[in-house]
Amino acid sequence: MVARLGEIEVALRGDAEQALNGDRPWVLLSSAGLIGRWENFEVPPQAGPRTTHDVIVSAVRSADVFGVLTSRGRVVRARVADLPVVAVDQVVPNLQGGQRATDLLGLEAGEHALSLTTLNARTFGWALGTRKGVVKRTNPELPRGDEPFEIIRLEDGDEVVGAVELPHERRQLVFITSDGQLLHYPATSVRPQGRSGGGMAGIKLDQDARVVFFGSGSLTGDLVVSNAGRKSARDSDFAGSLKITPLSAFPEKGRATGGVRCHRFLKGEDVLYLAWSGPAPAIAATKTGSPSNLPAPEPRRDGSGTPATLRIAAVGSRVLGSS
Repeated sequence: MVARLGEIEVALRGDAEQALNGDRPWVLLSSAGLIGRWENFEVPPQAGPRTTHDVIVSAVRSADVFGVLTSRGRVVRARVADLPVVAVDQVVPNLQGGQRATDLLGLEAGEHALSLTTLNARTFGWALGTRKGVVKRTNPELPRGDEPFEIIRLEDGDEVVGAVELPHERRQLVFITSDGQLLHYPATSVRPQGRSGGGMAGIKLDQDARVVFFGSGSLTGDLVVSNAGRKSARDSDFAGSLKITPLSAFPEKGRATGGVRCHRFLKGEDVLYLAWSGPAPAIAATKTGSPSNLPAPEPRRDGSGTPATLRIAAVGSRVLGSS
């Protein structure tokens, strides 16, 4: 009964949020690091032809100030009015008319935008995962002023791989590692900390492994996309193999454990180039933002991938607000 009441609460909150957001434009961030404003006030249908820069990695609705979560564990504030307007001549958005987020936000050298967040009284909080396997839930402390602010204390040599705004705590937190391991567990298993906290152990990493993806998701409808390849060819055009599997195929395990295998390497493969988890339908792009095809879903959680014909650089979803 408690779980059912929680579902009803989330649904009602979603209805209220939709009413509040009815006249607010979308702020969109693409896989190629472009950002823009899309003034389509209706949720678009999830279909249509692929176009360049149509992989949206994060989206929020805001009429004034929003935030950008970065790889340095910072929140950089920005104003919707400063964003270029993305053309609305089609039902599926793309960021071909967007601006580079690094130029707009004045990010530090080596720092890049990961996702977008609201910055208002309804902001629930954030979840972050680092390259070294640290996880953190951060309380929504919003300091005064327009200056960027940190939401995690990072160890030397570590950086944030994924950072998301949580709509509520009934989400799964998902880690995927370079050696093909996946771990997910409820956000409730991570105690929220203040902005100055350094987080806690999120996933146990084997020697030389690193986290390649962190995010939040749902066991209903979410997918996992993994791209395996060779360490020696990480910066080349070797495409490797691709695999798509429902997130629900992976068993839940406890925080700070090692997870389970999510991609069996083919001969000559020894690393995951990249991985992603989010709502269907998943779409991919090259580093220039050009569309790239993905294989059909594979039900086996520890199966091998399908040989890819093109090197992909990012995966996202057509469901806006899915970050």
